[in-house]
Amino acid sequence: MSLVLVTGAAGTVGAEVATRLLSRGMPVRAAVRRAGSERAIPAGATPVAFDFEDPATFAPALDGVERVFLMRPPHLSDAAVFRPFIDAMASAGVRQVVFLSVQGAGRNIFVPHHRIETLLKRSVLAWTFLRPSFFMQNLSTTHRDEIRDRDRIFVPAGSGRTNFIDAADVGEAAAVCLTTPGHDRAAYEITGSEALTYAEVATVLSAACGRPITYPSPSARRFRAHMRRSGCDDGLVKVMGSIYAIARFGMAAGTTDVFEQLVGRPPRTLARWAEENAACWAR
Repeated sequence: MSLVLVTGAAGTVGAEVATRLLSRGMPVRAAVRRAGSERAIPAGATPVAFDFEDPATFAPALDGVERVFLMRPPHLSDAAVFRPFIDAMASAGVRQVVFLSVQGAGRNIFVPHHRIETLLKRSVLAWTFLRPSFFMQNLSTTHRDEIRDRDRIFVPAGSGRTNFIDAADVGEAAAVCLTTPGHDRAAYEITGSEALTYAEVATVLSAACGRPITYPSPSARRFRAHMRRSGCDDGLVKVMGSIYAIARFGMAAGTTDVFEQLVGRPPRTLARWAEENAACWAR
């Protein structure tokens, strides 16, 4: 069985990928950046210290690895940071890289995922791009406090529609790509089955939480100022602005049946996910 290195294994998506690989009997090496992060990785995965900005960590992480689940940490917006690791994967004989990109990255040159995809295409590696739509978990992590404490969803998406995908579903799709043949040089747009405006998302959350949640539809400028006041890193603010621009201009509304084709079942709906996670917004 191929040893799989999972980057971001202590995070929302990476942990889901590792869990589903382990359930398929695949050995998993879990890359962790901070001391103590190994406590957040799934049981059964082997932790290894890893940092995209520290080439000394590459060789130990890649030793014996045949496949890699690659994802961009939120704080790294410069795609050039990933070139040394891509070169290291090629030198180490990695057979496949599944990269967690974003929906629309093939045509949106302003997101760092587009530039990372380009680096992978120019390499000798066999690559697979997963381009999921907006994660439902953004509502329970990045925007949790705003929803819980102020009863509002504060994102600059205008009236554009967005389709949402559960990170657990993305993890399952990634595990399929890493354990079954036929995915080399494939780019999969993985979406939910419905596209909602954020006003409709607020209605869904209101039902799950049992109290009114609003969507004030802030401008991009007001959103940036708010996030910076909240202490958010400038690089992350810029990336978030670019991603929400995709929704604002109607580029996140499209849905596909790719997930069902890969996994064999429909993706989870936002309403079901919100009901199951309502406790995170409880005061």
